[in-house]
Amino acid sequence: MKNYQLRRLSDQPILQTQDVKPSVEGFDVLGAFNPAACLFNDEVILLVRVAEAPKAEPGFIRIPLIDIVNGVPTLLVKQFPEPSEPYDPRLLSLNGKVYLTSMSHLRLARSRDGIHFQIEDKPFLFPARLDEAFGIEDARITFLEGKYWITYTAVSEHGPGVGLAVTTDFVHVERIGMILPPPNKDVALFPQRINGKYMLLHRPMVSEIGKPSIWLAESDDSIHWGNHRFLFGGRGHIDTDPLGHPFSWEGGKIGAGPEPILTEEGWLVCYHGADATHSYSLALALLDKDDPARVLDRSNLPLLTPEHPWEREGFFPNVVFSNGWIQWPDSGRIWMYYGAADSGIGLAELVRV
Repeated sequence: MKNYQLRRLSDQPILQTQDVKPSVEGFDVLGAFNPAACLFNDEVILLVRVAEAPKAEPGFIRIPLIDIVNGVPTLLVKQFPEPSEPYDPRLLSLNGKVYLTSMSHLRLARSRDGIHFQIEDKPFLFPARLDEAFGIEDARITFLEGKYWITYTAVSEHGPGVGLAVTTDFVHVERIGMILPPPNKDVALFPQRINGKYMLLHRPMVSEIGKPSIWLAESDDSIHWGNHRFLFGGRGHIDTDPLGHPFSWEGGKIGAGPEPILTEEGWLVCYHGADATHSYSLALALLDKDDPARVLDRSNLPLLTPEHPWEREGFFPNVVFSNGWIQWPDSGRIWMYYGAADSGIGLAELVRV
């Protein structure tokens, strides 16, 4: 993939955490990042992941979650004494259960030029099921058969699974439900059937054996998925840094980004790679048009790495992460929207060189 480059269109984020209002009274917005993206009529639509948390209470940790109250899924805030030992401020382990200290939802933003966005005050998709009890994260949008299909990570005490919703107008949205159970995430639907099958990329999460890698699956009805096949995984030391030291920018884990784009050469896939320090970069792969299980080409070096302070410092530092891009119909230009340090959104253009 040496013939592609990602060039930032701005040295500043186009959206930041402070641009987003809380959706729940008494909550603070901790981050606005990792947007899905698509073209809809004459607008660019982003579905921004917004992470919120209850306002802090000295001496306590407050946990937001969805639970059933009188038969209705309801947002609750549970309060626990703050541990005396050091702990990860993003999650809390108590009585054999792990809780997230923030809850994410999807917020819609609109733009005519793809740069200046108006962010809606209310969520577009908010957790509303027990399998979403800890939040909705990192959506992807694919226009397929007249609908906009939205895949997202649904998080609960049972782990992250993959939810699906559809819309035709970005006003009304229908939840289809969970299509891949935990532990799984990073699902990108192909924008057309291939050999009569719906197809998607996904990333099962592994522990003792193997590393998180990109897999391929297919379906006859878009709901029930099978014929799961390993596609490609992260690699070890594949190059050296400017000082000549070997490094592995995708040696920790990888996952698929936005929906694949069909080009003359094949299906263009953006993916993220993380190293052992959890620094995230972006790269490309090329899959065969008629058989996406065949990997034709792949980046040896990342196309985008955290460089600016706002990409290196934030809610989760040293991250550039994309799950949204658009292709302008008049010029074929591809703009990529990426999350930066889980605290803002950057914009880059994918160009051929």
